[in-house]
Amino acid sequence: MSLIQRLQQLQGEGLQKLQALYMNTQFPMEIRYYCAAWIEAQDWQGINVDDLNMEPNARMLLQELIQQVNQKAEGLSTDEMMFPIRLKLYQFARELDQRWSISPLSFVRTIRYCIEVEHSLVDDVGGTFSRSPMSDSHENIETTLQELRVMTADTEKDLDNLQQKQEMFVFQYQENLKLQNQLAQLQLLPERDPNRMAQEPTLKQKKQDLEGVLQSEAQRLLGMRINLADKHKRMFEKIKEVQHTVLEDELIQWKRRQQLAGIGGPPEGTLDQLQKWCEVLAEITWHNRQQIKKVELLRQQLPMNVPGNDLLPELNTTITALLSTLVTSTFIIEKQPPQVLKKETRFAASVRLLVGGKLNVHMNPPQVKATIVSEAQAKNLLNNDNLGMNETSGDILNNCGVMEYHKESGNLTVTFRNMSLKRIRRADRRGSEFVTEEKFTILFQSTFSIASGELMFQVRTMSLPVVVIVHGNQESNALATVLWDNAFAEPGRVPFSVPDRVLWPDMGKALNSKFMSANGRSLSLENLNYLAQKAFSGQNINTDDYSQLQISWSTFNRDPLPGRSFTFWKWFHGVQELTRKHLRGPWNDGSIMGFVSRGQAQDLLLSRPHGNFLLRFSDSEIGGVTIAWSGDDPQTGTSQVWNLQPFTGEDFNIRSLADRIQDLPHLVYLYPDIPKDTAFRSYYTPMSDQPLTTNSGYVGSVLISKIPHIPVSCQDNPATPSSSYNPGYDPQSPGSSCPPSVGSMHGDQQAMGNMQESMMNDIGSDYPGGFDEDFDFSSVSLDDYTQEYVPDIPMEVMEELLRGFGVET
Repeated sequence: MSLIQRLQQLQGEGLQKLQALYMNTQFPMEIRYYCAAWIEAQDWQGINVDDLNMEPNARMLLQELIQQVNQKAEGLSTDEMMFPIRLKLYQFARELDQRWSISPLSFVRTIRYCIEVEHSLVDDVGGTFSRSPMSDSHENIETTLQELRVMTADTEKDLDNLQQKQEMFVFQYQENLKLQNQLAQLQLLPERDPNRMAQEPTLKQKKQDLEGVLQSEAQRLLGMRINLADKHKRMFEKIKEVQHTVLEDELIQWKRRQQLAGIGGPPEGTLDQLQKWCEVLAEITWHNRQQIKKVELLRQQLPMNVPGNDLLPELNTTITALLSTLVTSTFIIEKQPPQVLKKETRFAASVRLLVGGKLNVHMNPPQVKATIVSEAQAKNLLNNDNLGMNETSGDILNNCGVMEYHKESGNLTVTFRNMSLKRIRRADRRGSEFVTEEKFTILFQSTFSIASGELMFQVRTMSLPVVVIVHGNQESNALATVLWDNAFAEPGRVPFSVPDRVLWPDMGKALNSKFMSANGRSLSLENLNYLAQKAFSGQNINTDDYSQLQISWSTFNRDPLPGRSFTFWKWFHGVQELTRKHLRGPWNDGSIMGFVSRGQAQDLLLSRPHGNFLLRFSDSEIGGVTIAWSGDDPQTGTSQVWNLQPFTGEDFNIRSLADRIQDLPHLVYLYPDIPKDTAFRSYYTPMSDQPLTTNSGYVGSVLISKIPHIPVSCQDNPATPSSSYNPGYDPQSPGSSCPPSVGSMHGDQQAMGNMQESMMNDIGSDYPGGFDEDFDFSSVSLDDYTQEYVPDIPMEVMEELLRGFGVET
């Protein structure tokens, strides 16, 4: 079924929307119906309506459609019922030529839009608009822009008619002057002169008739001018409205997403859709400005007094202001510079002018300059457009670049790849403000002209706040300033004001976003509640409900935690970095509980058998993780929860967390009941990865973790023997009450040798005569010994043990 046939089945609201579509676009529904087969067979999407080089193709389609309309009119029957339709089709064919021949690309754009809306109508069974991937606001923008294209073409047509009428009026006016001169010459003759008597009455009548025509045409011209001005006024209001939506809603939302992406939020997305809208706005605005300039020229050629308020000066001011706002607002930073900026370190940024390609700015490529300014200077820039462009707070190397036009994408951009902050001038600090709380911004500015210098623009844009540091140990505090600003800055703020306190749920979202972007797995509600308890520790507050609590900047990163020398943020950032660098895999597996207090860990582990353990982030150390496990107190024999001294990143640079867990036979089950090999085996370092000798020829060694003085509680936890092998086991040591296990012996020759020796001693006790090197081990049932000696021994280890005894497996 063709599209036109499906349209004929629409009812109710769907049919009303179809009627509104063709009424708004002013494209005749009769043409759509009678020429449906031809219209639906054309590749309208194959013509890029924004490429002027495609204009000949568009004009060819227009002429073919006009020919189709005329042929349809001629092919209709000659009965009385079809006669009015034939006349209408001929009229539509003429109007198509008059309206669209000056802008064939607009014609293609209109047809394309109509077909797209038709598809959306028929896709829904009820005849209403089906849900499209774009949001309602995006649909409204697209619809309004299409209406503006149609309105622009309509005013262009009116302007052409006005020009033709005015040219005809001027011609008739000149004819009237000729008649007046001829009468003046005749009146120099005597009244009874035969020539005067013969010609004067005729000339007077002609002059009188022509003056009547001129008077009538003058009124018509004046009415056309007023009507055109009213159309322009309504259109400019619509342009202003949709431009505000694009710049103040959509573009501001993109900038906000860009800001949140700086603290771990989702990527802000591309600027392609925004650029498309802005380019259409630039095209429409520029065409309307040219129309206003043309109207001004016509008025200069034929001055007429406009009754009442003359709209033309206001229209000229309005359209120029709209164009200026569009240009200056679309000069934006596509890639932000780093917000923690270390002095004398290379950094990059890129700037883009969204309407640069459409306005041909690249014909005379503008230069862009980057400077660094303080918060106070940024405020002055907003309050005073004429502030000196050379006022800076430091020196940046390689801070100038020329915008380049990329023909494939239509983007006009400049990328600064090798900027470096050479010098910074700081302001006097206020009260207890730290260096890492002082904010700067990178200011990008340029000057360029369009239309051969007819309009000159000074554009500038400021980066997100930047904190300048000179040493790496300032980075954590600087990141706190950046997170607070990016997360809680309000749109349209005075640079760079932020609230002094915010609701804890908002802070929790920011911390979760930051942690998740660095480490993958998000923070749970329990994790966030633990963080709230830590942040508000020492404060007399209700901890049952954190939703209405507010956290201040001082609590976040100025005042140290109770009994500690560091702030809440310093602790959180240390945990985040430790996880990112050393614990990311186990964290994403869910093997690290992390955000749990010492008391909570004790309660959890005391309810489990000995050998259960969990990992929690240290309360007392920045960037530390400790292992808590349940076992016996060697002095009292009672159940006890032990906590290993916290490991830091420096410890994990020497030996990984998984290998340290593998080393310790005390650790059997990851809370609540996950065998530790199941949780951490994929992160063990295989012995085969260790080279026999180093590059210098020395034999390498491996450091092994060992817990002195605390025995392994085998009798309370029968699963202990099957836990991972402990190379540090010493049966004579009071701190080792369990034999080594074989859970991860495979490939460890020394461990295998020790196990074989133990088994041979065990076997020898059943053979008092002993055995020598020629003893036939195949006569011994080794399964009994291995299974009794080591329950649930892994198959690969069993096979290796048996092969060691010379038994085929």
